[in-house]
Amino acid sequence: MRFLSALLFPTLLGAQTASRPATATLTYRGFALAAPYADFLERARTLAVPSASAVVCNTSRRTAQLMECGVSIRDPDDSMELYLAAYVLEGRVAFLSFGDSGTTPLVPAAQRELVSRFGSPHGSRAGMWEWRSVRERVRLTWRGRVSARWIYIALWDEDVMDRIASYARRRAR
Repeated sequence: MRFLSALLFPTLLGAQTASRPATATLTYRGFALAAPYADFLERARTLAVPSASAVVCNTSRRTAQLMECGVSIRDPDDSMELYLAAYVLEGRVAFLSFGDSGTTPLVPAAQRELVSRFGSPHGSRAGMWEWRSVRERVRLTWRGRVSARWIYIALWDEDVMDRIASYARRRAR
């Protein structure tokens, strides 16, 4: 019996490690895609704006495997205040969104920052730039009216996001 266990144990161990999600390569302001929920929560609490409310996470009405979290954060590196929203699926960060508003210079400043972090965008169109890394995406979108501007920097992991379909109800034909 010990002989059989010794043969099977490495196989079982290998099967467990193979099912783990790969480490994400894209990070922004210390938040990583596919990171464990506990790591996300620790970072969000560390950067939370003291005058704002705490990190708020709501579990989906359909499944406890999906949560939406939000908090206002201030990055100590540049004092930028952003609204952070995240979707956590099966205990891993699947989607991150950083939102900000300001005046006309906000968009070129965000573009410069993202180019310095991720290089030249792989795709662009009016009001949107995108960077891709295997199955991960970073997208800057912006809109404005007169001199007001709103930006959103979104990151998502397609491997994690693809699993959302298993929790969605299919429409009857």
